[in-house]
Formats: sequence, C-alpha cells, structure tokens
Amino acid sequence: MYERLKFVARLLDGEEMAAVCREFGISRVTGYKIFNRYKDYGIDGLNDRSRRPYRHANRLSFQLERTILRLKQEYPNWGAPKIRDYKGEFKLGNREYCYPLTITDYSSRYLLGCEGLDSTKSKFAFPVFERVFKEFGVPAGIRTDNGVPFAAPNAFFGLSMLSVWWLRLGINIERIKQGHPEQNGRHERMDLTLKKEATKPASFNFLQQQERFDQFIEVYNNERPHQAIGGQYPGKVYTPSTKEYRPPEEPEYPLHDRTVRVTRCGRICIGRRKISLSKVFAGEIVASARLQKAPGS
Repeated sequence: MYERLKFVARLLDGEEMAAVCREFGISRVTGYKIFNRYKDYGIDGLNDRSRRPYRHANRLSFQLERTILRLKQEYPNWGAPKIRDYKGEFKLGNREYCYPLTITDYSSRYLLGCEGLDSTKSKFAFPVFERVFKEFGVPAGIRTDNGVPFAAPNAFFGLSMLSVWWLRLGINIERIKQGHPEQNGRHERMDLTLKKEATKPASFNFLQQQERFDQFIEVYNNERPHQAIGGQYPGKVYTPSTKEYRPPEEPEYPLHDRTVRVTRCGRICIGRRKISLSKVFAGEIVASARLQKAPGS
C-alpha cells in the first residue's frame, strides 16, 4: 500500500501519468486503475482487494440455504450428514414445505407409494410403510440412504426407530455408502422424473399435491413404458411379496437372564441403575445378561 500511496501522491502533485508510471515500472492501465480507485474510495481504495470470485459454481441457491437454516433451527442437534439428505423437499404454493416419501420395487421399478409429508420425522413415515406392506406384502429387504428417518447416525449401528421396526418385521436393511447416490440409481432416476412431472410448478396445498402424486403413480406404473425393463409397464412385471404383513410380536430371549423394556427417554432401568441406550429403542424389549466371575478370580 505504501508504494501505491507514493504513486498517487506524485500524481496529485501534478506530474504526468506516463512519467510516473515509467518511474514505478507499471503500465498506464494499471496506473489509471490505482488512481481511479483512490478517487472513488480514498486511501482505503489502495488496500489489497479480495480475489474471491463474486459467483461460485458450486454455491448453494438462496432457497436451499434458507431450507438448511430452517432445518437447523428446528433440529439444532442435527449435523451436516442428517441435513444433507433432505434434498427432495419443495415449497407448495401456500409456502408450506412438502417432503415426498417414495417407495419403489427394485426389480420392476414399480412405484409402491408416493406420499407428500410435512416432516421427515419417523412418526409420519410409519403409517405410509405400514399401508404399503399391507397392500403389497413385506419385502425381503429395503435399500435406503443414510438420512432420517431411515437411519440415525448417532445411534447403535445407525439404527432409527423406523429401521428397528423393519428388523422386527424380518426385513434386511441395505444402506448405500455416504455420498454415493448412484448405488440407489434406479430410485434416484424415478425421483427425478417425479419432480419434473409432478412438482413443477408445485400445487397450492397438500391435498392438491397428493392428487398429482396419485395421478403420477397411475401413469408411471401402468401407462409409461420403462426402457430398463424392455419398454414394458412396471405394473405388468411387478409381483407382490408373498409375505403377509402382521404386526411384529414381542421378541423372546431364551438364553438371557432377564428382559427389560426401554423407557421413552431411551434408558433401561435395572434396580436403581439407569443405563442410557438410545431413544430409537423406546418401548422395545431388550435382554440383559448377568456376568459371572470366572473361578478363582
């Protein structure tokens, strides 16, 4: 900055721009730029300016930034991995956010369900999956990403209340790797089609939006040929599961000393001891074993 200040001082003394630029070893283009910055901003204009670009190709949109900030305010304990998985939400005409929960058959691409929800909490996902299981049977496995309500990164084995229920129903849980949506590419491709055909522009309220989702399901399953299955309709090649849905029974642990029901706050109480487990197991029965000392110890 000191050299620039001397340069400007010489010009202010009435010396010609060309002579001063030659003395300082700079072009007249640079000289005029420095002098004009001084005229516009004073001495502060001679300081080094940030070279940070005005625009960033990978910068989030303003709408997405607001969504992330809103989620962070609503769930202050959620970190980036949880928030990142909420890329499917969109705003309805009445300014409410809609979170579409979609369920597809891996083999036939059949769209089993598409429900517009106003939250990603597990309690809203339970009835959707239960209805699908009652109508189409219980699947052998479910593949999901690592976001809520399918997973809980801070719980044991990443289990959530929803995935614990799946396990009790005998469903194998498959999770894709973090940052690899291509591992669930079939479902991602369907979501892209859904967004293009049923959410742009969005409907005014949830009832109107759900009607569009229902219409999309009918067309996607029974009228729209799918290239990946030889141009057939998913509804023509889909076969429901033969395993009938029944609410899971209480688990039995024949080789353990006692069973304990987990409290709503995620703890088990044994005598006067309270042991924190996880809220995802709230209401579930778990087994505990009494450790015995080895002989001579």
